[in-house]
Amino acid sequence: MKVISVQPGIAASTKLEERPEPPEKSGDLLVQALGLGICGTDREIVAGNYGWASTNNGRLILGHESLGRVLEAPEGCGFSVGDHVVGIVRRPDPVPCSACAAGEWDMCLNGRYVERGIKSLDGYGAERFHLEPDYAVKVAPGLGMLGVLLEPASVLAKAWDHIYRIGERARSWQPKSVLVTGAGPVGLLAALMATQRGLELHVLDRADGGPKADLVRTLGGTYHARSLPKDLGVDIVIECTGAPQLVIDVMCGAGGRNGIVCLTGVSTGGRKLPFDSGNFNREMVLRNDVVFGSVNANRRHYELGARALAAADPKWLGGLLTRRVPLTEWREAFERRAGDIKVIIEFEPAAS
Repeated sequence: MKVISVQPGIAASTKLEERPEPPEKSGDLLVQALGLGICGTDREIVAGNYGWASTNNGRLILGHESLGRVLEAPEGCGFSVGDHVVGIVRRPDPVPCSACAAGEWDMCLNGRYVERGIKSLDGYGAERFHLEPDYAVKVAPGLGMLGVLLEPASVLAKAWDHIYRIGERARSWQPKSVLVTGAGPVGLLAALMATQRGLELHVLDRADGGPKADLVRTLGGTYHARSLPKDLGVDIVIECTGAPQLVIDVMCGAGGRNGIVCLTGVSTGGRKLPFDSGNFNREMVLRNDVVFGSVNANRRHYELGARALAAADPKWLGGLLTRRVPLTEWREAFERRAGDIKVIIEFEPAAS
């Protein structure tokens, strides 16, 4: 079978290669890959800037945003042949820490977790792969290839879950509005979930218009190009770009009183910016504001993400998949092109 593999830490080491079929593994699902989503993390690994090898000769099978169809399922496992499934990315550490022991491996305390396609565990970029039932999540078959959006959706489901858990520290908290910064796949999924919660939506992105703006407006939201609206005073901000100056801007002035800012974008280090920490502290304290970071997801968040996708307009979701690249042309999926939102690799040309 064909797999996409890389030698982590070595740029230009990615290749499509032949590997033996997955050996039989008692208790696991055997899954036929349908689609693989590509994100910034994958591009960092391909560039040699990130990632940890598995035990396969210092190489790592890429891919953590999966979608597959079950070929074989053990009796009584909760899955059947033909089910569409997505594989959870992270596995708990072997100790385990108290968070991993509670099924919250996304909150791992000691960093000894592994992640498929990222850290020390082969990913889903293979024509067929094994998947433990405990780390498989069903997606509605009617979604077809749109099910590949579940991994990023799970990240936003976690962000929203934690936002509401924090907000409900005050019985009077009744959010009405949200600002999402960034209209990539993560930002647009954050926007979708905002509208599913009945919130007034604002989205900021650097693009002056085009499909991103159209997707926001279709949700009933207001699209802001390039500059952060002044005195917007929203109740919630979800920052999805990791752009250092924008991170500072949203922390220091985009929200109203009792506001919550959730940071989901990962910044590149090395750039120093002026920052009035004293005024930031004063405003945070006097306004009862909260800033927190969120990354990864556990099984509960995958399930919440699956519900959000199932409840969404499939036509709208389809607008996020701007390029579908066949496995034979896999290199094109890692290129950045104008107009891209979400790029996926298709393993089966006939898949819907």
